[in-house]
Amino acid sequence: MHHGPAVRRRKLGAELRRRRNLAGLTSGEAARLVGWHQSKVSRIETGRSGVRPADVERLLDAYDVRDEESRTLLAALCGQDAGVGGGGDAGRGWWHTYRDLLPPAYRDFISLEAGASHARTLETTVVPGLLQTADYARAVTRAALADLPQSRIDALVDVRMERQNVLHGDAPLNISAVLDEAVLRRPAGGPEVMKAQLRHLLEVMELPHVRLQVMTFAAGVHIGITGPFVIFSFPLIADLDVVVLDHLTSSLYLERKEDLRAYSDAFDTLRGHALSCEESSALIAQIADG
Repeated sequence: MHHGPAVRRRKLGAELRRRRNLAGLTSGEAARLVGWHQSKVSRIETGRSGVRPADVERLLDAYDVRDEESRTLLAALCGQDAGVGGGGDAGRGWWHTYRDLLPPAYRDFISLEAGASHARTLETTVVPGLLQTADYARAVTRAALADLPQSRIDALVDVRMERQNVLHGDAPLNISAVLDEAVLRRPAGGPEVMKAQLRHLLEVMELPHVRLQVMTFAAGVHIGITGPFVIFSFPLIADLDVVVLDHLTSSLYLERKEDLRAYSDAFDTLRGHALSCEESSALIAQIADG
């Protein structure tokens, strides 16, 4: 069980080691090619040392990795301020603008989300952040962080809306979500806000990369009753899946193969017991019209 930056450093290091091996280089040979001491390459590969996007670019040049998608993703894994596109201010993630507002754990979660190709999520209490309307997000944020001034609540809502850009564009995030029925019935922000939120769910369910299923009360106590989680999967990199628990507070990141298998199996079980996407859509429409 680790915090996000450590997980990412280790995963990035392992992938850089794999790329070096594919290039047929020893760590000493790689170090000489980029003008470093061998210990720096070793520290990066074992995750003991952070690495800047520019350094990753140098290593990938040495390893003759020319695939732009791989290079972009590996650069994005460097750190919470090293968004897709490499180093410098221009390459930082959009969330860097909000660095004074967002705790490091949340910035780290957003950067993982931005680099992922697939997210599998169980929500038992609220609509997933990527599927929230602004009014619903404002109501939920105000309830969770009642002491914050309105300006900061508005900024957090802006962040949540910005996060939703991962659902659009040329390579959108695939999201598979299982929602407990309580999510649909727990009012937030009043009847009109809730009705608009449910209608928004129906709209996003039309997207080919959004799969949403409802776990009804009739299903009884289920494996997800212990709480929400997200499993991120990433393109191109082997063994990079990460499970995130309680990402809005003290995020915990699970990377062991046994943990990943357990949560992946749990999600498959949840999907098997939940309504189909079509049945879920019908239930959401029924509640919205009720």
